[in-house]
Amino acid sequence: MSAASRYEIAKSMDQYPILELIDHETDSSVLLCPDRGGIVIGARLNGRETLYLDKETFYDPEANIRGGIPVLFPICGQLRQGQYEWEGVTYKMKNHGVARNRPWETAVTGIDGSAWATLVLRSSPDTLESYPFDFELRFTYRLKAGVLSIEQEYRNLSDRSMPMVAGFHPYFATEGKSLPYVTDATRYLDYNDGVIKPFEGVIDLTEMKESAALLDATRPEIAFPLSTEAAIHMSYSESFRYVVLWAVEGKPFVCVEPWTALNEALNDNKGLLGVEPGETFSAVLHIACEDA
Repeated sequence: MSAASRYEIAKSMDQYPILELIDHETDSSVLLCPDRGGIVIGARLNGRETLYLDKETFYDPEANIRGGIPVLFPICGQLRQGQYEWEGVTYKMKNHGVARNRPWETAVTGIDGSAWATLVLRSSPDTLESYPFDFELRFTYRLKAGVLSIEQEYRNLSDRSMPMVAGFHPYFATEGKSLPYVTDATRYLDYNDGVIKPFEGVIDLTEMKESAALLDATRPEIAFPLSTEAAIHMSYSESFRYVVLWAVEGKPFVCVEPWTALNEALNDNKGLLGVEPGETFSAVLHIACEDA
């Protein structure tokens, strides 16, 4: 199979325009919906669908999509009372920021050595009400040899340093919620009681309403079973210092979320990335599905 025929990009409609990145050789495909926050809504990797998607929330333009891989920017998680103060001004911002519910532009696509699409989100009068910085996000979603990569650029178009947090909220279609995680994290912050606890390889999310954040990892990677037959391996830039785990009772998913800072970072000014005027912060996330 030639490189040209191995990779393909298909377009379709599912209430919204959909881009599909295809790797025929590994039976892999990735579904993107630019109009719904530049979100990945499906990722079949090496013949296995890896993601959960609640279609009702996807079709409802007013709903936060529960499923896929939402983009988190410029915060991950929540703010205290849904607001923060910056340079003496108070701003309101919804959970997980301004990027996940806004339409992104498809800038360019290609099938040269991989199937890829670059999506772009720029600041607008709407985003400036919550986040007083001009920015451009440029994400290239790339499917190559059965691995999904999200190559990220966060550019500051403002005239002053731009504080930000970056992250993703992947909903993995797992068979259980008490999973072993292969990571060198040694502790976790339990948001259910606010206590930092030792991490001993397994966290049972079955009855946890709030999330847990893995702490102290030095290797930028994590692996866990998707099923008895398959496992997910994620690797990412070192800037993603935390992985947050979350689930909902009765729903067949576990969220395993790389974040650059923890909850309420814009309230506490802790762990924020500072992007200088005209500069770009770059990062990458790789997701692979392997035999267990």
